[in-house]
Amino acid sequence: MCAVGYCFLKKPISEERTKKNMIKKKYKILDLYACLGGNRYKWDEVVDNLEVTAVELDPELARMYQERFPSDIVIVADAHQYLLDHYKEFDFIWSSPPCPTHSKARFARHETTKSEYPDMKLYQEIIFLQNYFKGKFVVENVVPFYEPLVPGIKRGRHLYWTNFNLPNKLTDRKCAFMESKNEVSKWNEFHEINVNDYKGTQRKDKIARNLVDYEAGKTILETVFGIQRQQNINQINMFP
Repeated sequence: MCAVGYCFLKKPISEERTKKNMIKKKYKILDLYACLGGNRYKWDEVVDNLEVTAVELDPELARMYQERFPSDIVIVADAHQYLLDHYKEFDFIWSSPPCPTHSKARFARHETTKSEYPDMKLYQEIIFLQNYFKGKFVVENVVPFYEPLVPGIKRGRHLYWTNFNLPNKLTDRKCAFMESKNEVSKWNEFHEINVNDYKGTQRKDKIARNLVDYEAGKTILETVFGIQRQQNINQINMFP
């Protein structure tokens, strides 16, 4: 079903989910540039009354995401524009804009690769959410090769921009598979997914590398909901 530039993938709505809608308020989450849902994978272990809308431009990635999370609403669209049009509809927003133009790895090869401007959509979204959005948000990206234009919080190999405090540690899991032998297979095991099922035009190793560790995604959502692990900081519950 398509409307005003957005394409919605069909999804079954279970009887159990319908009953939950009648009993509990759904907490609406927007997952932008969703890819295969690395960050989203463990969210249902945090709370069971989520309504997740995932926005992904690549139809093949969107198809795989929908198979992985059949209860989510999956929309094939430009995530940057979708945020602008729909941000008021959600309680929590996660955005992971494309990182290649910001990455140290790409910059290290700039003498032999085509030059590109860093994609300023990253900072457009950060500034927009900081000033317009009333709920909680996370913008995630790589640690860039330059001094960030808006200061972020470094956790592992990622940089995060939020309007709430992050725990000092998001995950204990380690990964060092970049350009290693059987890299995609190692990422598949790490993320509990099979990127080899992807039939689109993007490189499979690139897709696998870009997925956020699901333990980090889970810890961040726990923080949003005021659920603390042993060493985590105090956090105000987002939903009293």
